[in-house]
Amino acid sequence: MALDPASHIDRGSLGAIFEGNPSVTQPVLQCVQVKPIAGQQGGPERFRVVFSDISNFVQSMLASQVNFHVHEGKLRKGVFVRLKAYQTNVVKNKKIIIVLDLEVLEHLGESEKIGSPQALDSKTEDVQPQPTTIQTSGFYGNNAQVPQQQSIPQRATTNSSSTAHANIYPIEALSPYAHKWTIKARCTNKSDIKTWHNKNGEGRLFSVNLLDESGEIRGTGFNEQCDQLYEVFREGGVYYITSPCRVQMAKKQFTNLNNDYELTFERDTVVEKAEEQEGVPQVRFNFTSIGDLQTIEKDTTIDTIGVLKEVGETSQIVSKTTSKPYDKRELTLVDNSNFSVRLTIWGNSATTFDVPPESIIAFKGVKVSDFGGRSLSLLSSGSMTVDPDINEAHKLKGWYDAQGRNDTYSSHANAGASMGMAGGRSDPVKTCQQVKDENLGFSEAVDYFTTRATVIYIKGENFAYPACLSADCNKKVIQDNDGQWRCEKCDRSHPKPEYRYILSVNASDHTGQLWLNCFDDIGKQLLGMSADQVMEMQETDIKAAEPVFQNAACRSWMFKCRAKTDNFQDQQRVRYQVMTASPLNYSAECAKLTEMIKMYSME
Repeated sequence: MALDPASHIDRGSLGAIFEGNPSVTQPVLQCVQVKPIAGQQGGPERFRVVFSDISNFVQSMLASQVNFHVHEGKLRKGVFVRLKAYQTNVVKNKKIIIVLDLEVLEHLGESEKIGSPQALDSKTEDVQPQPTTIQTSGFYGNNAQVPQQQSIPQRATTNSSSTAHANIYPIEALSPYAHKWTIKARCTNKSDIKTWHNKNGEGRLFSVNLLDESGEIRGTGFNEQCDQLYEVFREGGVYYITSPCRVQMAKKQFTNLNNDYELTFERDTVVEKAEEQEGVPQVRFNFTSIGDLQTIEKDTTIDTIGVLKEVGETSQIVSKTTSKPYDKRELTLVDNSNFSVRLTIWGNSATTFDVPPESIIAFKGVKVSDFGGRSLSLLSSGSMTVDPDINEAHKLKGWYDAQGRNDTYSSHANAGASMGMAGGRSDPVKTCQQVKDENLGFSEAVDYFTTRATVIYIKGENFAYPACLSADCNKKVIQDNDGQWRCEKCDRSHPKPEYRYILSVNASDHTGQLWLNCFDDIGKQLLGMSADQVMEMQETDIKAAEPVFQNAACRSWMFKCRAKTDNFQDQQRVRYQVMTASPLNYSAECAKLTEMIKMYSME
């Protein structure tokens, strides 16, 4: 006997849940529409879903942890679902449901829209946001209770009972249109107090990262709120935060969290420590493996986990914009992708770092840079957890103990031949003649290409210059009368310079040749030693370095280049600058040729 899906739908349940009817707990509804919601670039993916109970329909938004039902193709138009956890709300006089958990009833199949449901009446004066409905799992807070009225809001208290906060909002549901709300969240990161100065004045601020089961959001306190709330928040503590509290678009340059919005604490914002510290996750990671970094765009914020292979010494740099000194320390991480990466930590994290090598460290909120191929930098809003008790850490530890300790690792500085420098873009492979015929570099925009070529000759004159020793400077220095090397940019003198390559390389393939410009990192790869070492050889014998240049010839590379026109002595010319170079992978090249030959094969 065929199932009648209509008989399983809880007719009239949508109206009942907005009225707070306790008899409706997990309604069965029909999905009549699924559409993606356009969000801020780089923000979390969101979906709008319309559910029907035959009598009425209502628009809903899926929390991010439910999106997988759409990705897997299970949640689609015409199917039937059971809402297991949800939050009701009113936005711009429209009733909506934030879906936190659902079950797709696949045994009921799918069908055209049943009945002629009408939009649920939106009399906002009769509608109050209802508490999250949860069965058995205790997903958020307690069962529905009447919220207690607070006659005088307190900005910060130390303890609070959950009975006063039955109407808990999920972070995922917060928006500028939500006015009366309370969230229960764990503080996963608290920044230091920072000072700011601009034309309008100066002040103080701090920020916290807040986490619940549905998502994360950043909260910031300025001036008075900074003074009152800074000592209230403790990393790892769970808090109730109650409006009034401004919800606004997130400033992505200051946060690494996957949320379109952020909070600004106001004078009457209530922050209370929760007595119940359970039921809220500790921290949420979305790891990117070290081997996958070459596919990640520059300036993207990610989480990563790895084995601490090397720990550098603390050094100090001076900011170009503020002239303030900053402490830094470079770490080397490896993982089971057999890649390594350099990760920089800053400030107090750098000076107090005492983690022993071979520890497992999980980093949340690191910025991807293309300096030296691919490198990472821990943001001020980020955090690191040593030997975390999570599956990824246990697997990594087991792998490293079994084989990783003796493995060799590739660096992303040598892995860019097939990937573009602009965020992992794949660029076309061109012959030398194609580069010239297509006039690459003559347009206003920079052209990128990859070429497979053999080094024929490297000029041995003016192959390096004396550079400043200051971190991230690299400007040319000039020797003064006292024998010191002076950098005009840094306004500092050094007892000696660091020589850096500026090689001019003639590379050829079967179609022609190109003159390529190579800077220090590429020069070290081609010559196999630093410019300082070559200069030292020349100090004793001017011809001692000739074998170094000769040995670099007749070697084939995959060169990733940028082509750009510049002016030299009032004449335009195209400069081909090598961004990355990697030795030719003969096995991979043979496979490509085999596939090309197959294309020309005739049956």
